[in-house]
Amino acid sequence: MEKNYDASSTVSNIQYIFNFEGAHKRIEQVLRPTNLIHSTFFSSYCSNNVYIKPENLQTTGAFKIRGAYNKISKLNSEQKSQGLISSSAGNHAQGVAYASKELGVTATIVMPKTTPLIKVESTKKYGANIVLHGDCYDEAYEEAKRLESSENMLFIHPFDDADVIEGQGTIAIEILKEAPNLDVIIVPVGGGGLIAGVAACAKALNPNIKIIGVEPEGANAMSLSMKNNKLTCLEKVCTIADGVAVKNPGNLTYELIKTYVDEIVEVSDFEIMEAFLLLMQNHKLVGENSGVLPFAALRKIKEKNKNIACIISGGNIDFLTISSLINQGLVSMGRIFCFSVNLPDKPGELAKISNLLAKLGANVIKLDHNQFKASNRFMDAMLEVTVETNGHNHVELIYDEMKALGYTIKRVY
Repeated sequence: MEKNYDASSTVSNIQYIFNFEGAHKRIEQVLRPTNLIHSTFFSSYCSNNVYIKPENLQTTGAFKIRGAYNKISKLNSEQKSQGLISSSAGNHAQGVAYASKELGVTATIVMPKTTPLIKVESTKKYGANIVLHGDCYDEAYEEAKRLESSENMLFIHPFDDADVIEGQGTIAIEILKEAPNLDVIIVPVGGGGLIAGVAACAKALNPNIKIIGVEPEGANAMSLSMKNNKLTCLEKVCTIADGVAVKNPGNLTYELIKTYVDEIVEVSDFEIMEAFLLLMQNHKLVGENSGVLPFAALRKIKEKNKNIACIISGGNIDFLTISSLINQGLVSMGRIFCFSVNLPDKPGELAKISNLLAKLGANVIKLDHNQFKASNRFMDAMLEVTVETNGHNHVELIYDEMKALGYTIKRVY
């Protein structure tokens, strides 16, 4: 049977509930080293001294192996014989599947139909049975709970479980061992298991350290819970960060976050896309959308000249999503600019535009000169141009120079 925790009691007895050092010894045999990486770029970007904790390089590509292995390794033989059932948007699924395979337990994972294919296939690779159900994590969770009851399996919660939280918290041990003078840890927030564990462990080691969580604006249940001073659930979630698209955060995680987390910052999908690109461009590290949340928040935090660690929670992302993120991110950063303009249908007009763009240092990557798209096809021709630019100021310069020559341009994207 699933454990039912008295959340407030757990928090008040934290030193008796969690043994982070014991958990770290228990799971270290399956962990890969994810040593801190100092980031000159992000340090300059936010006027702080920034370190990266790359859990995207962890076994199974995410931090979730920690909590899953810690939980399953604590089960007795009777519990293991029931078979395990869990729900996940991807990374917990792989953690449970991997840990179950290593420990000789049968596992079934219910995943949302919207889960990226790479996460589904990777979970299958570890030998778990996969059930695709619902459009978000919460719908998958309901189906997993139904199967738990009907099939008499043992449910492994992805975040609202003390043993899982204990395993996730081991990240703080590693971070503070490498950087004992750290001032701030920035952590992605979904259901709250990662930040609850990191915050509880970090505060036990250093009560003065600040813990900042980051949520997408379209999946901000924990942020609202903190503001409302009560557990608050969302009617719907809408974010590109599928790994943290949770409507209902955990009761236990909420109590721990309320006690140990100092602040939760919300970021937009555009900020997430930009963070993804900046991380990949400057550190050659690929983080999934939920994994790069801390970097999307760096310019929103008040701290300056502090030692900060940002956790990349995972890097399980498929190539199609990467391609889309790169394209959309370049647009949002002003690095790709597409515009249309009506030109007089006479020789030399296209050359004028081409020469102006060359003069301004905008590299043309696509051009469509179409007489039949113009507002008056007997007099004008429609020109649609896509160019590489150096940022938003460069785009504004193109607008101004085109206007000075008498052209009115419309932004396509």
